[in-house]
Order: sequence, then C-alpha cells, then structure tokens
Amino acid sequence: MAASSWHWVDPLIGWQRAHDMLHPGGWMALLGHVVVRRTGEPEVYAATADLHERFCPGNPDWGHPPLEEDVRGTDEGWGLVDDPGELFGPTIVRWYPTVQWFTGDGFADHLRSLSLYRRLDREVREPLLDTVAERIRMRLGDRASRRYLSVLRVGGRAH
Repeated sequence: MAASSWHWVDPLIGWQRAHDMLHPGGWMALLGHVVVRRTGEPEVYAATADLHERFCPGNPDWGHPPLEEDVRGTDEGWGLVDDPGELFGPTIVRWYPTVQWFTGDGFADHLRSLSLYRRLDREVREPLLDTVAERIRMRLGDRASRRYLSVLRVGGRAH
C-alpha cells in the first residue's frame, strides 16, 4: 500500500518491485487525496487569490483546485501515475469525500505545513498567511472549508 507517496517512486523500478514482493493473488493499493471545489460554493482559494498574487506574483502553483466532478472522471486505472502495464489486473476505484473546516488562523497554520508555503522566504510567507487569516475572518465569517476527495485504487497482482 502507498498513501500519497507513489508519485515519488520511479515507475520503472517501483511497479516491478511491488509486483515481485506480492504473493500470487496479492493486491496493490494506492491511496491519494485531492483538494477539490464545487461550483457555487464559497471557495477559500478564490477569496485569497489576490493576496497570493500580491505577496508572491506569478507563482504558477496558485490557483483554484480542480472541480470535484472533473476529478471523479478519473475513475479507471491508476490515476495520474504511470500505468504498470501487465503487472496488475484491472483496478477497483473508490472515492471518499471529506470536508475540513478551519478558522482563519487554523487555515494559515495548515498552509504553513505545506511544502508550497514552506519554500517561501519567511519574509514573504508570514505576511501572506497573516493576511489570508484576516481575509477569512473578515469575508468568510472565520470559517473556511477545504474539500477533499480521497481515492483508493486497488489492483490484483497479475500472474
């Protein structure tokens, strides 16, 4: 089983190793999480996009999460990782929606834990996140959601 980590594994080596480690009849499971949004819902990224652009202009990683229905369209295969070829049989795919609620300060603290924000210089990161927290307090009633789709993809070892 790999949980939010398989994309770090070299596919030329990883799939074969996983196959070789499993007994005949064994299963490979990949678990991942995608931040998503729904049309018409207040969305924290949209509410703070101007702040991100002001403090860190031109960063290609800022932006809206994908729409939930677009992500759910990837309901076959192994998702965004390289296909293992004939090493594993057809996949079973299951989606599990989750919503996490934050205050402004809680959301800023959450962002501090993400590599996208940890890579920023402290002189940029801290004023940005303080301003994001204030925006959530003032415009979103100090209540911001982060919607996730967790996906489980399971496939049996072939031959």
